[in-house]
Amino acid sequence: MSIHHFLLPKLVGSRFEDHAIPLDILGDLTVLEGMIIEVAKWRYLVENPDRRRSPRNFSEGISLHLTSVDEGSAIAVIGLALNIGKSNGNLPQARLIKYFEQAKVAIINAIAAVGENKSPTLYLPRRGLAYFDRLGRSLREGEAIEFPSDKPESPARLTKENRLKLLRAAEVEARSEEIHIRGSVHAIDQLAMSFELTLHDGCKIPGSIDQPHYETMLEAFNGFRRGVKVQIDGVGSYNRSDRLQIIESIDRINILDPLDISTQLDELKKLKDGWYDGNGLAPADDGLEWLAQALDEYDWDNLTLPYIYPVAEGGVRMEWSLGPEDVSLEIDLHNHSGDWHRFNLETDAEEARELSLDDKNEWDWMLERLQVLTGTAG
Repeated sequence: MSIHHFLLPKLVGSRFEDHAIPLDILGDLTVLEGMIIEVAKWRYLVENPDRRRSPRNFSEGISLHLTSVDEGSAIAVIGLALNIGKSNGNLPQARLIKYFEQAKVAIINAIAAVGENKSPTLYLPRRGLAYFDRLGRSLREGEAIEFPSDKPESPARLTKENRLKLLRAAEVEARSEEIHIRGSVHAIDQLAMSFELTLHDGCKIPGSIDQPHYETMLEAFNGFRRGVKVQIDGVGSYNRSDRLQIIESIDRINILDPLDISTQLDELKKLKDGWYDGNGLAPADDGLEWLAQALDEYDWDNLTLPYIYPVAEGGVRMEWSLGPEDVSLEIDLHNHSGDWHRFNLETDAEEARELSLDDKNEWDWMLERLQVLTGTAG
């Protein structure tokens, strides 16, 4: 077997700064092999219009290998491996490599095209673009896979946004995405091993149950009337209107704490203006999203979780009852500010402070105070 240098995709984002590739991203990269083979066959047919299909053994004995991970964020060094003893439909190996090189260039050019607001169908057929349903699916906001292009200073960047453009150009009826959703299990079919999840907005999403997750799913179903909720991490299918249609697979399912912060914020999104006896402004969705992201930056596992309530002016109030300590943080979602207040019911000791919640140091101060009050400070 001989291995030829082939491709150097660079992973950009905080997850890759230690020059390591998470396993979920490796799953994305494995899609490249099937995609490149499919596009190489297409290139063969373009050059041989008299042929209806590619040679039977076109891709026999040829494969992509991850040979190393270079530094510079994380660069996956991918080689093209050829088994010298294999027949490839009587194609000379030099010609076969040419079709794989053409496929690589076509894929990179399609990615670059959407970054320049051009049509990727100038470079790839729609069946080739459909492979982006899996390639790049694990990318998060702010992350990218960069592919070297003919412009060294401008690599082709596959991001969540560009992947969606590529799939729209493919005109696929549905696309798969990683999902991280919360809801209540309101129905289970034990014969079909299926379930339905009610999301915070009332949407009902069906899915299948794998045996390892059955007991947790059943516990959630039995607790439905008590308000038990779960978080599901996995893969879901979305239609062309960007609506989640079905949960395709589950990687993890966890029963949520009754005071789970994200779930409480989801409940606040249901409020409408006038929620308090005809008065009271509903918290703005963008403000709640900002707060959810800010709170998600911190580890709450070793802290007492707060109750979260709306306030009539459109903000929210977080409250902790920590023995004799009555603690609250009233948050202005528009100005991203908070009024911290602590009162000791036994000593009447009081503490008040205004926090600027766009400042990480202010959050750190608050978390340190909570750790002291709960006795979890290191």
